[in-house]
Amino acid sequence: MKVLVAYSSATGNTRKVAEAIHLALPDADLCPVGHAPNPEGYDLVFLGCWIDKGLADEAARAYMSKLHGKPVALFATLGAYPDSKYAADCMDAVSELLSACTVVDRFVCQGAIDPKLVEWMKGLPKDHGYGPTTSRKKLWRDAESHPDDADLEAAADWAEGVLAAL
Repeated sequence: MKVLVAYSSATGNTRKVAEAIHLALPDADLCPVGHAPNPEGYDLVFLGCWIDKGLADEAARAYMSKLHGKPVALFATLGAYPDSKYAADCMDAVSELLSACTVVDRFVCQGAIDPKLVEWMKGLPKDHGYGPTTSRKKLWRDAESHPDDADLEAAADWAEGVLAAL
């Protein structure tokens, strides 16, 4: 089976997950979406994105437009907790962008938030949806250490499981 691991990464979080997947699937091709080959020749595409305003980032969305009728294993990183409703809603929204494909499985993990974005949010009023509340500050601190070794191991295990199931 010919496998591609294509990803978009702004701060390195999604790249780390893609590299962990590639280590688990060393025969797969690995590349950022901006340099990814035409997906036609692949039997399975692992597609990674970072979540930007509840959706896949722009570069990942551009590559998604090239995926038609392909099985896709979707993975993503975001600043929120991966078991949160927000993370589930984001993955649902990204999956909907892949309606021309078959999303065979999904994986999401927390990633460190861009420090510039955290600084911007710190300047917002506390009653703003992204303002510096106690729980939001905890989220920012928790996200700083992700993806961690456990996240990367989970991603590798997930990828092996996806491939084994096909």
